[in-house]
Amino acid sequence: MNTNYIYNMRYVLILCLFTASCSTPIEKALNSSSPLITRVTDSIDKYEVQILFTQIDSTDNGDLQFKDYSYGINEQNYFYPASTVKLPVSVLAAEYADAREDITLDTPYIIDGDEELHSISDDLRQIFAVSDNKAYNRLYELLGRDYINSRLREKGYTQTTIQHRLATPEAAVNARKTIQFFPSYTAESIIITNKEDKDLIANNVVGNKKGLGYIENGKLVNEPMDFGLKNHFPLQEQHHFVKSLVFPNSFETSKKFELSETSRQRVLKAMKTLPRDAKYNQEEYYDSYVKFFMYGDVTTPIPDNIHIYNKVGFAYGTLTETAYIEDTQNDIRFIISATILVNDNQIFNDDTYEYEQIGIPFLAQLGREFYEQEKERKE
Repeated sequence: MNTNYIYNMRYVLILCLFTASCSTPIEKALNSSSPLITRVTDSIDKYEVQILFTQIDSTDNGDLQFKDYSYGINEQNYFYPASTVKLPVSVLAAEYADAREDITLDTPYIIDGDEELHSISDDLRQIFAVSDNKAYNRLYELLGRDYINSRLREKGYTQTTIQHRLATPEAAVNARKTIQFFPSYTAESIIITNKEDKDLIANNVVGNKKGLGYIENGKLVNEPMDFGLKNHFPLQEQHHFVKSLVFPNSFETSKKFELSETSRQRVLKAMKTLPRDAKYNQEEYYDSYVKFFMYGDVTTPIPDNIHIYNKVGFAYGTLTETAYIEDTQNDIRFIISATILVNDNQIFNDDTYEYEQIGIPFLAQLGREFYEQEKERKE
C-alpha cells in the first residue's frame, strides 16, 4: 500500500480526533444527530439562535469554577424577551420588600381596579409556576419602569431595558396604579401612590425592526415590525442574572442585589416550583408547562431529582429560556440560556409560529444534550 496514503490517513485520523476533543460543549450539542437539533442547524441563521452554557466545578478548597461557552451571542442583535423580563422584576420586588421595615414578601395588598388580596410571595409563585402576566404587571405597578431600569443599571445590567407591562392594552402607560398594603389587622394600611414614569425612549439595538410584516388591528402591514419601544433583555445579561442569583458569593458585593438570604432562597424556591406544587390543574399545567429545557416536548412528570431554576419567555415567534439545572442524585449542575426565532412566514403578531413543531423540541433536546455531556463528564 502507498506509504504516502497511509501517512495522510493517519494525519486525517489524528486531526479528526483532535478536532473532536477540542469541540466545545455547544458545538457538540449542535452537532447532534437528533432531528430535533438538525432541522434547526440545517438553517441555523434563519432561526437566529443564541446559546450560552456554563460548566460548574468545585476546586479542592471548595471554591467554584465557572467555564463559559457561547454561540451566536450579540447584545446588539435584538430578540423579543417576552416573559423572561419577569425574572429581574421579581428579584427587584423581593429586594424592595426587604428594604422596607413595614412590609414583607407576605404582606397582603390590593391594587386599584382589583379587590382581590395579593402578596409579593404569591406573585412570585404565580410568575414562576405558570408565567402569570397579571402577577408580573402588579409588580411592575409597584416598582415602575424608571426605578426598575435605574436599579438594573446600578447593578451592571447596562443593556437591559424594561419598557412595559405584558398582555394588556395599557402595557406602556406611564401612570401607575395605587397599591395598599395591610401589615396586620390592627396596624394602619400603607398606601403607595405611585408617580408617573417618564416617557418611553426607543432602544437603538441593531435588528429591532424585524420580519416582512405584522398584523395590526386585524390587518396586514407590509413592513418590518418595530420593536424599538419593546422590552430588551439580552441573553448575556439573562445568563449573568441567573448565575449571580444562584451563586452570589462568586460576585462582588456592589453588583449583587440587596436580598436577605431568606428572600433569595424564597425566590429560588419559586423559580423551581412546578405547577402541581403550586396547586394548579395538572392536566392544563403539566410539569414542563414553563420549563422547556430537557422536558418541554413531553407532558410526563419531571423526576424529583431534577431541579430547574428558570424563566422562559415566548411571544412574537421567539422562545427564550435561562436556567440553572441540577440533578441532586448524580451531582450534575450547569447553567444554560438560549433563544430561537420560529416565525417561518416572517409575519409578526399573526399567532402563526412554530413553537410546538420546532422551537420547544429544539430547546428540550438542547437541554438533554448538555445534561448527557455533563453526566458523561462526571463519570
